[in-house]
Amino acid sequence: MLAGVTACGTVEQLSAGQKLDKAFEKLGKEKSLSFELDLDADAATLKALDESSDREPGEEPLPDEAANLLSGAKVSFTVESKKPLAESADEKDLVGMAMKVSNPDGDLIEYRLVGDYAYFRSDTKALSKAFGAPLPTADELPPEAGALKQALEGKWVKISTKEMEEAQSELNPDTAGKPSPEPSLDAKTEKKLLEALRGVFARDVDFKTAGDKDGTEHITAVAPFRTLVTDLINQVRKFEKDLPPGMQELPTEKELKELPNEKASADFTLKNGELTEVYVDLAKLAENAKVKKFGLVLKMSSGEKPTAPAGATELNLDEVMSGFAGAMMQDEEFSEEDFPEEGFTAEELPEGGTA
Repeated sequence: MLAGVTACGTVEQLSAGQKLDKAFEKLGKEKSLSFELDLDADAATLKALDESSDREPGEEPLPDEAANLLSGAKVSFTVESKKPLAESADEKDLVGMAMKVSNPDGDLIEYRLVGDYAYFRSDTKALSKAFGAPLPTADELPPEAGALKQALEGKWVKISTKEMEEAQSELNPDTAGKPSPEPSLDAKTEKKLLEALRGVFARDVDFKTAGDKDGTEHITAVAPFRTLVTDLINQVRKFEKDLPPGMQELPTEKELKELPNEKASADFTLKNGELTEVYVDLAKLAENAKVKKFGLVLKMSSGEKPTAPAGATELNLDEVMSGFAGAMMQDEEFSEEDFPEEGFTAEELPEGGTA
């Protein structure tokens, strides 16, 4: 009897795991996708987490305005590629991209990359309200800022991606004309690593399925957080010498031991076999009795093609630099109180200065 129960449990786990594998494979075959990331926690929860965290000396507590911003903000992201996303390893494969940060009051920042131009706009009034502090307005920028003023007024502006690349080459002449190294593994090594990570999930994670109504199914994955992360990192560590730059700094054993080992859970929603939502419950990992609800929500859908907004005003990098320089000069102006009436003494002057 026990053997029969165990066998049934194994069949269920394999079935749930295979369904997730297929769902992720479907995502990789798409040429465009949209994601929406949302933090499922209120401002009071974020304040409680901040109060229980280890602050650096002199570090200020999380302001109420920042807690409200984080609890109500959503990040939307859309990407479109010439190839299936799983095969798109080069920026040249991208056709378009769009990113937006919003809250209940409206869109805060929006960015699009379409063709040869990057487009962006921001709502300084909404941002000022969200941060609880006034931000520079268009009126405060010098005339040389040009179209940058319109960006601060919530209007669309655009800048040539070629112009940005040329400016970057001028700042870094050693890398001009040289292709950046591909931040990816070779296909053979990547396949081995993925198989190793899948093995960890098969061992450490318990999968359960719930409901299959109207083509909607929920698959729940539960695992001890520290055990899962440690086992995953240890598998990645075996391929450390093959990892691209920037991915070789893995957590130490000491850092891994400091992670909570409470059971973390993730709920995957599948609609007709396609992954539409992932909810990661982080409440237990917070190790804070005041935290009752704390999670991350990731929603996925077929990507809408990013389009160039109509009426965008073109600006150049000289205007951008002039605008920022003007704003910084206003912030850094010295008042008369900064200078003693009797002037500086020789000891107070920097080396080489004169009174």
